Amino acid sequence: MPLPSALTLPPLSLYIHIPWCVQKCPYCDFNSHGQKQQTLPEAEYIGHLLDDLSEDAKLVADRPIHSIFIGGGTPSLFSAGSIKRLLDGVKQRVDVTADAEITMEANPGTFESQKFADYVTAGITRLSIGVQSFQTDKLKKLGRIHDDSQAIAAASTAKEIGLSSFNLDLMHGLPDQSIGDAMFDLQQAIDLSPPHLSWYQLTIEPNTQFHSKPPQLPEDELLWDIQQKGDQVLRAAGYVQYEISAYSLANNQCQHNLNYWRFGDYLGIGCGAHGKITQLASQPHSNQNQIMRTVKVKHPKGYMDFTKPYNNELICVKAEDLPFEFFMNRFRLVEPCPKADYPMFTGLTLDKQTLSNLQSAISKGLITETSTHWQVTTLGRRYLNTLLEMMV
Repeated sequence: MPLPSALTLPPLSLYIHIPWCVQKCPYCDFNSHGQKQQTLPEAEYIGHLLDDLSEDAKLVADRPIHSIFIGGGTPSLFSAGSIKRLLDGVKQRVDVTADAEITMEANPGTFESQKFADYVTAGITRLSIGVQSFQTDKLKKLGRIHDDSQAIAAASTAKEIGLSSFNLDLMHGLPDQSIGDAMFDLQQAIDLSPPHLSWYQLTIEPNTQFHSKPPQLPEDELLWDIQQKGDQVLRAAGYVQYEISAYSLANNQCQHNLNYWRFGDYLGIGCGAHGKITQLASQPHSNQNQIMRTVKVKHPKGYMDFTKPYNNELICVKAEDLPFEFFMNRFRLVEPCPKADYPMFTGLTLDKQTLSNLQSAISKGLITETSTHWQVTTLGRRYLNTLLEMMV
């Protein structure tokens, strides 16, 4: 079904996936592959990433890229020289704004202080460091390869090397975790003064080791107590929650993730990467307004097969699926959602069913409404899955 002409082009980001890690963590459901060979095919893979980008760039013409996120896997397994070659190649193929936020994920277990500094020289402006916990017994249960001292050293170095910002990833709701354990981890993270903290609950996902052999996790009541206490501790330290699992100091929100949640566009290159691209009928390669989803070949061997295309799927999103997709993203954010964004970024007007869904959520106290905005309440954030189910 073609979309109405009201559709507007949102900001555009770029996601780059590097799939290898030292070993697969038992909770991880991302497209990651344990490093089997001693030397990774860095040069070959980057060549494919850039060819992949050249193909996708045709879909966005000369639209500028406002942020880049290099995720995985463990991108910090790649050398700084390889990351520089990658970023230089990206800038040759697409227009990257001068102030673009360029984030790379890094693990303390692959950390070297000089290596972190070299990433900054290569063009990285922001690191996201996967700490998860500062307690050795918890790290072992999570299958992490670093210890608490390595995590502290990595965060300390990140403060000293000229980054515009950095993030610490921290989990709660871990096996056998008490409130005291969770608050110890959180306070240790706060003491390291990261401008951004991702603080999220461990969940058991399908197709993971934890799913086949589930660990004993805290009960729901304890999980909520941890959530409430942690929120108080973070706010007292000056951190502001802006997304369901993200806190930051002033002006340090992750711009790349904000674009996702505001229903922005993003190119996705690399093994299994997903993209969302808005195309207007007036653009090249498009004869009608449409929102497309791209999905790349998942396995490195297939992705680096020159005889096959990088795109495994190219899906035109149906108009009837867009209300859920829009609110699934926007309702993750604490900020009010402008009502004007809905027609602007979906090309749709609110139909009777969507209006009814919103009114039901309002009546249950999950969102509030003004003449210009919707906003998720504290109750709505607690029962986000319930809220999103109501938007179907």
